[in-house]
Amino acid sequence: MTALGHHLLAEFTGCDATALADLQLVTDAMLRAAEASGARVVTHSFHHFSPYGVSGAVIIAESHLAIHTWPEHRFAAVDFFTCGQVDMERGLAMLKQALGAEGETRLALERGPLKPITV
Repeated sequence: MTALGHHLLAEFTGCDATALADLQLVTDAMLRAAEASGARVVTHSFHHFSPYGVSGAVIIAESHLAIHTWPEHRFAAVDFFTCGQVDMERGLAMLKQALGAEGETRLALERGPLKPITV
């Protein structure tokens, strides 16, 4: 069976700490990243934690785009999962720029079905 979806985990380092702590900026950047990728936004939800960080997700027709930020570490973890024709590269490049990230590490996975672990 071929993969049902593609899952991209990205870690952004050296980000602008002020941007990572700004609920509206993170929300807007995530929505723009989803749209830039060609995804169809269904809904979204974001939350600012006190004193640090923002977490949230954009639900797209093709699956989801999620983020967790740590301004005190200038770090953001991003999770982009799609089972459709979405340009994740374009969306993540836009998000990286919006957060002022200096570095990026990625892990790409193909999803469905995973192989079971035998004990």
